[in-house]
Amino acid sequence: MQHHYHHRSQSHLSAGVPTTPGGETQLASDSKLGKKRGSYNCGRCGLPKKGHSCHVAITTADIESTPTHADSSVAISATSSLSTTRLPPPRPHCSNLRRALSFDDDVEDVGGGFPEPETAYDEENLQFDDPLPDPNSGGFPPGCLWEILRRLPPVGLLAAARVCKGWRETARKLWRAAEELRLRVPARAQVGFVGSVLQKCPGLVRLSLRMESDLDATMLACIAFSCPNLEFMEILKSDTAMNRITGDELGRFVADKRCLKSLKMEGCSNLGGFVLCSSSLSTLWLSDLFSLSKTVFNCPNLKEISLEFSRQQNDSTDLTSMVDGLGRYCPRLQNVHIASLRLSHSVVLALTAAQLRWLRMLSLVLGSEITDASVAAIASSYPNLELLDLSGSSISDSGIGMICNVFPETLSRLHLALCPNITSSGIQFVTAQLPLLELMDCGMTICDPNSENPLPGECNDWELKNISKTKLHLIHQKLIIKHNRLKKLSLWGCSGLDALYLNCPELNDLNLNSCKNLHPERLLLQCGNLESVHASGCQELLIEAIESQVSNDFLAMENVLPCKRLADASKRVQVPHFLSAQSYDDDKKQRVKRQRCNVLVR
Repeated sequence: MQHHYHHRSQSHLSAGVPTTPGGETQLASDSKLGKKRGSYNCGRCGLPKKGHSCHVAITTADIESTPTHADSSVAISATSSLSTTRLPPPRPHCSNLRRALSFDDDVEDVGGGFPEPETAYDEENLQFDDPLPDPNSGGFPPGCLWEILRRLPPVGLLAAARVCKGWRETARKLWRAAEELRLRVPARAQVGFVGSVLQKCPGLVRLSLRMESDLDATMLACIAFSCPNLEFMEILKSDTAMNRITGDELGRFVADKRCLKSLKMEGCSNLGGFVLCSSSLSTLWLSDLFSLSKTVFNCPNLKEISLEFSRQQNDSTDLTSMVDGLGRYCPRLQNVHIASLRLSHSVVLALTAAQLRWLRMLSLVLGSEITDASVAAIASSYPNLELLDLSGSSISDSGIGMICNVFPETLSRLHLALCPNITSSGIQFVTAQLPLLELMDCGMTICDPNSENPLPGECNDWELKNISKTKLHLIHQKLIIKHNRLKKLSLWGCSGLDALYLNCPELNDLNLNSCKNLHPERLLLQCGNLESVHASGCQELLIEAIESQVSNDFLAMENVLPCKRLADASKRVQVPHFLSAQSYDDDKKQRVKRQRCNVLVR
């Protein structure tokens, strides 16, 4: 009989010796089974015990309960996550790997996540047929002990393995059955300890490391040696850590890992140049790139690439040659994201000349030299785009017109943030001509050049400088949007907007952060499905107007009884159920239950 269990409970179990209800201690009888010699290596760091003083302390204070929120990271010394199932992991905290190829926050497998698996666990390691307690397992039935121990983080599992022989054997099976491991490596951890943990998981296929210590070739070699079947690897780093891996070391790692399908890495400022050759790699995300002297992508099955360059003016990377090489050796590309200050019209021409027939998502961010001519080249070469991001470019309303003429039947997500030449007329034209549009970002487009940035986290100094140089449109503009499919609309930083009228029945997320010149009496929200409105940096009167309108919509939906005037037409009254039973039932069937809208001001 096979039992399917769901993993990832956040509770912890303190490793200890179980007792009977009467208070007597139950101990496994190991004398009958014979004594086995212990390991000659340290159980904490993996180094030989002889003459060794271990500095990796594992105390009960280090074993904390795993946080329940989705942005929690996990750690070797505190809250690591070990999984024998293939469930989508939580998003990493403060990651610089931009989720440019999905953008939609509803998509759970972005941000370093792993794809949905086909199998839930290794059935060979699960034996739950015997309901009798096992004395070697502290009196627990085997299936119960498995369920308890697999909820522990790696540190807790290491401690539980020292309780008795039965627990140690179950812990060993758990390690061997693990397919996914998410670790936060603190600064005090040594490579030997990380290697000892990885060697316990011979079937590991997914690895996510949150580095708080420096990352170098030794750690990369340890991963390559300990995880022969690795398919998905993600390396994030903290602000204090440094990635010292060079381009040659990364190229050797990719070439040796013949099963590797996805590679995502932060802090790649020391690569210098690289040659990546792999027939299995399908996803590649690299961030913080700087001055690449040589870039070769020989990955015929690569489908998604994201390259984030550091925002420094002295970056000397030749993006035109790089994009030309992508087109030559990666013909199956579907999603392309490049963020760099050196993006220009010549880079766009190299991309269009590549003729990537499978391209569906294109993101070229921070290219101030991308103009309407670039939009024309993109539209003529790739008419089937579903996502287009030209944030930070210099396109105008004319470029928007080209987009609307070419992509009316395919485009569902459009990002035009930090485009100072776009006006409210262009935004209205987009919503009128693109019926499939579900997500639109127009942040910092309709902005007042004389206003200061109230949200420093929304954009950086370069973006503000680029916007302040351009005063091509008036600041008092109104925006009228009526769309039947739009679900998310972002107007953050549109300080030049003073009137907004929205009639979007499917809209569930609206961002009005820093729209400080928007008048409360010129705001009208006819959006019955709104779930959240972001209003940080707005006037108090505007926030009150937003709360009043969304609460009125919610109360209006609560009233399900139909109304009817009296015979003398004196007033309207609610019709009782028995007088309009059929119409009441029809209205109730058509009604969709929803939660109250949240207005977020922080």
